[in-house]
Amino acid sequence: ARLSKAAMETLAMIAYNQPVTRGDIEHIRGVDCGGILRMLLERKLIRVHGRKEVPGRPMLYLTTGFFLEMFDLKDLKDLPTLKEMEDLRNDKQKTREQRTWIG
Repeated sequence: ARLSKAAMETLAMIAYNQPVTRGDIEHIRGVDCGGILRMLLERKLIRVHGRKEVPGRPMLYLTTGFFLEMFDLKDLKDLPTLKEMEDLRNDKQKTREQRTWIG
């Protein structure tokens, strides 16, 4: 099943920063993510890993084994680094620029 851009952003934030709270995600994204978290929980891409020991005791979220399977990862260490993602973005931009010149 496809995931929206907002769902992918939220899932990436959890994968790279886990364990993470809803408040942490909303602070970075700047928007409510309750619906997205529910959907990711229903699809078993994330799970609750207890509660953070701060006032209000917010839930902590982690990715699941199904998340790893879905993205063909053996371990979270297999996630691309920031440099790898920037290189991929730059390669895609160069390809677009080449098409503009050719087409």
